[in-house]
Amino acid sequence: MKEQNYEMALDCFLLAGQIMMESGAETYRVEDTMLRMARSQDIEDAQSYVTPTGIILSLGRRQITKITSITHRITDLHKISLVNNISRKLTLKIITLDEAYDELLKIQKTNYFLPIHVQILTASIASSCFMVLFNGLWSDMPVAFVAGGVGHLAVTLVQEATKVKFFSEFFASLVVGIIAYLAVHFELGTELDKIIVGSVMPLVPGVIITNAVRDLMAGHFTAGIAKGAEAFLTAFAIGSGIALVVGLF
Repeated sequence: MKEQNYEMALDCFLLAGQIMMESGAETYRVEDTMLRMARSQDIEDAQSYVTPTGIILSLGRRQITKITSITHRITDLHKISLVNNISRKLTLKIITLDEAYDELLKIQKTNYFLPIHVQILTASIASSCFMVLFNGLWSDMPVAFVAGGVGHLAVTLVQEATKVKFFSEFFASLVVGIIAYLAVHFELGTELDKIIVGSVMPLVPGVIITNAVRDLMAGHFTAGIAKGAEAFLTAFAIGSGIALVVGLF
């Protein structure tokens, strides 16, 4: 390969890894995808080092090494699936390296999330269903429905305003706790604990916890511990918001 082709390949593989890492993919999956893409271009000496906050990729001892930072992380399984599809097509020679890079740029720039009102609706439905799943009363479903939806709206708005994940989740759980307490206080709901548990479930970092355990099992201890710490902080923020409501009222 020519030198400029190596640079294009490096940028393409790094972009694929960056999109996957920012979308909540496991560390081992990101490394495996980048290395498979490299081997599809007859680059056998590629090496990668992936953490939740950055990716280092080298295409060989005589080639340049680049690093990219991961500034934010969300859960977007659709983007992960799209990048995996591009990797497969590149491996099977269905598309060229330039075409793969162009498709990755489109994926990076596209927002695949549903409209905010649909997200709120799904969070509300999930909250009420989780409340029943935890042996809550069917009569409390409307309260959990409202609390879960408002909590999701709160975490979205505060996250956009502050860019601080801990504060947004703390504030959202605080709002959920206040709504649940007021509903029970004015006899619109019955079981405070079940309403709160069901309503905060959309905020729980389930994907992060799963990825942390998976990375630890795969031997990626740095990434596993980092993701575990992130999940712990999220859980601590949620618990702190609820504890503040319970303590005050």
